[in-house]
Amino acid sequence: MRMSPALHGEWIKHASVAVHIGGAELNAANALAKWNVPVQYCSAAPDNYLAKEMMAALEQKNIDTSPMIFSGSRIGTYYLPQGTDLKNTGVIYDRAHSSFGELKPGTIDWNEKLKDAGWFHFSAISPALNEDAAAVCKEALLAAAKKGLMISADLNYRAKLWQYGKQPVEIMPELIAHCDLVMGNIWSANSLLGIHLDENIHAKKSKEAYMQHASVTANAIMNQYPKCTTVANTFRFDAGDGIQYYAALNDKAGQYISKEFYLDKVIDKVGSGDCFMAGLIYGKYNKHTEQQIIDFAAAAAVGKMQEIGDATNQSVEAVHKRLNEL
Repeated sequence: MRMSPALHGEWIKHASVAVHIGGAELNAANALAKWNVPVQYCSAAPDNYLAKEMMAALEQKNIDTSPMIFSGSRIGTYYLPQGTDLKNTGVIYDRAHSSFGELKPGTIDWNEKLKDAGWFHFSAISPALNEDAAAVCKEALLAAAKKGLMISADLNYRAKLWQYGKQPVEIMPELIAHCDLVMGNIWSANSLLGIHLDENIHAKKSKEAYMQHASVTANAIMNQYPKCTTVANTFRFDAGDGIQYYAALNDKAGQYISKEFYLDKVIDKVGSGDCFMAGLIYGKYNKHTEQQIIDFAAAAAVGKMQEIGDATNQSVEAVHKRLNEL
């Protein structure tokens, strides 16, 4: 659960804090369900009324929660002041001893959980919690790979979560080795996988330089992890009160660059990367061309930035309308 207090004492004055149900994988599932892609969601939550109300809300959105694990005693939370994003120093994570954080390897029958699946998606936030969570992710990936599922990963890097004595580069490579599709950016690829980063890239102030670096990063990932055939990199830059946004998708055939977006004002950056990830999966699932996939994913991410909360409520038609307006 995401708690978003209005600062300057307003949350105390009004005895109220906005609450959103979120999480990287769940945000992607929300978008896919909205876009008529069948999804199941597997996480862990306590067997209490809060969790049951959350599951009921997800089921109403056509997210199948039957693989959920009910164990432990608390739901993981984080606190994010309104008007900021996850990289802001004001983020407070409160996920220690959560139901998900207390999962142990060897306790989940992944063959059973994945019996109806054709695709498995996870994010780098999950193995960032602790070593057991990382081991559980590895178990799931081994089972998914054995079943021949498509596997995707979001390289979202949260430094505040990697606090259990292991560096990301000690954990993530053996997980990414099972992936067919990887999404992130040139900076997270460096932090999580040790992929080379040109520290002077910003000084070049050139979209062409960023796109060239995206190709270098993507090719390094595909070479290092032969199972991976597609890599997407996003680029989001502050522009006054708004943002400049574009993305690139690389496969063995070459690079595909999205349309470029400018927003005068951002309402909520949270979940934009998850929405982008969902756009990639949506395009792959529907066998769209690579150019269509990267354009749709970028447009969906930009649309999410104009919505409050963690998950998007955009329709497919709304995303296409945004593309057609360019």
